[in-house]
Amino acid sequence: MSVLLEATGLAVEYHRRGGPTVRAVDGVDLRLNRGEILGLVGESGCGKSTLGRAVVGLLPAAAGEIRFAGHPVAPLGRRRRPRQLRGLQMVFQDPYASLNPRRRVGEQIADGYLLGGVARAETVRRTGELLERVGLAADAASRYPHEFSGGQRQRIAIARALATDPSCIIADEPISALDASAQASVANLLVALVRELDMGMVFISHDLSVVRQIADRTAVMYLGRVVEVGPTQQLWSAPAHPYTRALIAAVPRADGAGVLPVELPGDVPDPARPPTGCRFHPRCPLARPECVRHDPPLVALSGDRAAACVLQNAGEPARPLGELDPAASPAQK
Repeated sequence: MSVLLEATGLAVEYHRRGGPTVRAVDGVDLRLNRGEILGLVGESGCGKSTLGRAVVGLLPAAAGEIRFAGHPVAPLGRRRRPRQLRGLQMVFQDPYASLNPRRRVGEQIADGYLLGGVARAETVRRTGELLERVGLAADAASRYPHEFSGGQRQRIAIARALATDPSCIIADEPISALDASAQASVANLLVALVRELDMGMVFISHDLSVVRQIADRTAVMYLGRVVEVGPTQQLWSAPAHPYTRALIAAVPRADGAGVLPVELPGDVPDPARPPTGCRFHPRCPLARPECVRHDPPLVALSGDRAAACVLQNAGEPARPLGELDPAASPAQK
């Protein structure tokens, strides 16, 4: 399986006027293989959307490198995007804001074909076929975005991304702004397109239950860093990082055993003033004294997994969620 997209030591900073610099993404290593769906999860404010925007060049990197199909990804500017990078596209969270309300749907989709050198007459046929591929009628091309529902607009945004014949799509919370009836259909559409077209996709979401269903691998972010990454089903059944365990425990579930979601304690700290040592230790039920002093690196585990936790650095294996007893673990103090 070939590597399609790779970030190495990636950092992204925001500069507050009169305040400290915020490192929203801090030293992230990430890879995406062709034909793979990589889920990127974490609480609001963890940096996952910032990471997604930096990967496609919408935000400049303060440090590190991003490579797509072997080519470096530079920040987007006024110059036309290099041809080899047109295969890297993004689908945004808000389908209402991502489309130009003053232009017909077909015109917006055709832009991708025209940039690729397709004759204008040919773009009409291809645009109609692409609309049908995403589940809309070909004659939708003559209408304006306000004439569609939220789910239909997101399908149009997906079609617009596909017009450049991409091999990689970054989907930033693509279903969170949709109603429940549209969420599943749009998620299923994205998965089907990845499989049919042999693309790669980074699916950014705060909803672990959705990611569990569609992602081949999952990366978990906390306060600007990836704290765990690995095959989704392994990560779900035996999470290696306490933050991953907490996120899974907080997923609502309906069963007859009376199991209720466990709320993750505390709030995400200010990213401008991250805690010393492990960034999760103020909220971690398994924290040890060394967690306050040492910032654990992301270390390789068995089965193409990695986690950044002193428990893993000490050689403690990942265990099924139900086998963990936080009350019996060493206290933070």
